[in-house]
Amino acid sequence: MTASDIIKDLKAKKFKPVYLLHGEEPYYIDQIIHYMEQHILNEMEKGFNQTVLYGKDTDMATILNAAKRYPMMSDYQLIVVKEAQDLKWSKETEGSSKQAEFVQNYFENPLSSTILVLGFKYANFDKRKKLFKSITKNGVVFQSDPVRDYKLAQWIEDLVKEKGMKIAPQASAMMAEYLGADLSKISNELEKLMLNISKETTIDTDLVQKNIGISKEYNVFELQKALAARNVLKSNQIINYFADNPKANPMVMVMANLNSYFSKILKYHYLQNKNDAAKELGVNPYFVKDYELAARNYNMNKTFDIISLLREYDLKSKGVDSTGNVTDGELLKELLFKMIH
Repeated sequence: MTASDIIKDLKAKKFKPVYLLHGEEPYYIDQIIHYMEQHILNEMEKGFNQTVLYGKDTDMATILNAAKRYPMMSDYQLIVVKEAQDLKWSKETEGSSKQAEFVQNYFENPLSSTILVLGFKYANFDKRKKLFKSITKNGVVFQSDPVRDYKLAQWIEDLVKEKGMKIAPQASAMMAEYLGADLSKISNELEKLMLNISKETTIDTDLVQKNIGISKEYNVFELQKALAARNVLKSNQIINYFADNPKANPMVMVMANLNSYFSKILKYHYLQNKNDAAKELGVNPYFVKDYELAARNYNMNKTFDIISLLREYDLKSKGVDSTGNVTDGELLKELLFKMIH
């Protein structure tokens, strides 16, 4: 089930006695739990029947003793365990101890009037555990995986569409480049931005730059475009700006973006059917022309050389094979010269 599927069932009052929400990406786990806290019980019911616990401050015995109570003046009670990854799972749920047996028995026969939610974040729950199988059989298991880098722009476009608004492909790509894979951060930035514009306004790069604090002319997105066109002057201007503003443009981020960009250019060279470029590269069709231009300006051998240079200078930025006390800005300038010439 997706997060949307779960929330759809919750809206329809289709409840399960146990929810295990686990995974490396906390965004959807938080989203589901927030909906549950706000909407499963009404305000009068919450006082007696809604309990929020934190993994580091509780244990399974406390949780399940609460879960075995019946609700007061309500059809359900809701128990939410946040940061459930901090519970002592191995000691309390495995083996032949009475404690483990007590825990296992509950999840085999959970109380139907209790909705127990386990928010297990930043890691995947061990699927080999008997507990996992019991929850799968009697409840809902949702795994929240990170969104891959090449799917971030599309994720942003889908989120904006879900809010009833539109975003230009360049703007979603820029946000993906600069905000990275932190979905909560992306969502928060979009919420703030959308508060300041009308529903009819399409979010473009100008709005993103103005509201998220990205330089309009000097950013990684513009650097990629300048490099694709082999525009020496513009590329140098951007790199000089990066060198003068290292905190806003850390070398590790610049290197990661350039490595991803030229890896896609290399992949473009190998495509037998260029009509499938958008799908194969994992980019919006709008940007295919940029990769086509870059492939014309950097043949396959040159692209291989650039990827090797990026790896070399990534190591230098980390102090490997670096001569003297060279700044990241100086390394970037030197790297750019070798890439273009």
